[in-house]
Amino acid sequence: MPNSDPVGPDKPIGPRSRKGAQTRARLLDAAKEVFEESGFLNSRVSDIAEKAGLSHGSFYHYFDSKEEIFREVAESVEERLSAPMGDVILDTHSTATPQERMREAIRRHMQSYRDEARIMGVIEQVYRYDEQVHAARKDRHQRYNEQVVRSIAQLQRRGLADPDLDPHIAAAVLGSMTTRFPEMWFVEGRLDCSFDEGVEQLTLMVINSLGLKHEEPNFRTKRNKATASR
Repeated sequence: MPNSDPVGPDKPIGPRSRKGAQTRARLLDAAKEVFEESGFLNSRVSDIAEKAGLSHGSFYHYFDSKEEIFREVAESVEERLSAPMGDVILDTHSTATPQERMREAIRRHMQSYRDEARIMGVIEQVYRYDEQVHAARKDRHQRYNEQVVRSIAQLQRRGLADPDLDPHIAAAVLGSMTTRFPEMWFVEGRLDCSFDEGVEQLTLMVINSLGLKHEEPNFRTKRNKATASR
């Protein structure tokens, strides 16, 4: 996207006060609403400023353009969607089985995607032609995939996942399942089923594709004792 909006000569690098931080947050919230309502191309800086209750000129004290604020909105939303990976699946203090973690992480991810379906529909469109949005998503997915690769390899070492799987290819496949499926479901409306049914089917697909086995009771007991002794 070309940066067509003017930049104020005294635009600060970031908020310098609590009030500035609050104003910036108001602009981000307003921008998200405007993009959801009008899409990216039809949204204007003046629309965002008006929604935030600010003057048009105030916008440029915090952002250079609608492109810049959109990229920050997209980054924030997608970070929230990927949070279950670290919060649930990679939680080193969890005593849940891999299957239990997988089910909880997928449910949280799908809940977040459903809640953010309107803005995700816009993000999915923009990332296909905006180089910076595309690059940010590519970097985020690469970091996510590296975590999934390590997780799959660890499960294989513990004899819980199919040893014939290539962790790198498997991680890429799982990534496509957890990104494309919710877009098709919540954004495009191409699936008619209850939320619980959709989540359960996706969970089963992921678990079965990895060939996940339940941990032996003695292994879980040892792991729980080891965790408790830390």
